[in-house]
Amino acid sequence: MEDIYLRQLAVGPMQNFAYLIGAVHGAECAVIDPGWDATALSAAARQDGRRISAAVLTHGHFDHVGGLQDLLGQAAIPVYAHEGDAADLVAALPDLHRLRDAERVLWGGLEVLVLHTPGHTPGSICLLADGNLLTGDTLFLDCCGRTDLPGSDPVAMHRSLRRLAVLPKDTKVWPGHNYGDRPTAALSEVLKMNPFLAASTSEEFLRLQG
Repeated sequence: MEDIYLRQLAVGPMQNFAYLIGAVHGAECAVIDPGWDATALSAAARQDGRRISAAVLTHGHFDHVGGLQDLLGQAAIPVYAHEGDAADLVAALPDLHRLRDAERVLWGGLEVLVLHTPGHTPGSICLLADGNLLTGDTLFLDCCGRTDLPGSDPVAMHRSLRRLAVLPKDTKVWPGHNYGDRPTAALSEVLKMNPFLAASTSEEFLRLQG
């Protein structure tokens, strides 16, 4: 029996996914990547009998944080992001809670493991909870996040993908954008359809990384 409440919400004009997560029997939840339409996100939580009690950013790009100020206008809730992206966020969010790799955080009564997965941005993170992996822009079902942007790092991205590739194969992947032919898939399926993830586990790549 799953112990997680997880709701995937398509938001905005850039095919973003935002998420509501919490303990299955709880009354609160965290919103992951409130990039657009804070009103719709809050309404979805209320529809499920929940209150948003925290906001979590997988990274600092505008399409993942754009709805945050409107959300904070509705309620004073804590905001979390990895310290690697904090410099770009702290001017607008002086009370930002800075996350670290391997940190375990309780959001909406649910324990979540923070995985630092730089590459798309220096502070990109994935979130692992009850066999579910929320990957932001690090990993999509059939590709990965761009590494040609300011702050991106292709080598770091390969290392991050390698880290994700060795998670249990029944881990369910929930990406930050609706770029695939389905909204979610098991990691075993993602390994088959995603050449970037598969390449991160190749013998040649492992040899080059030492």
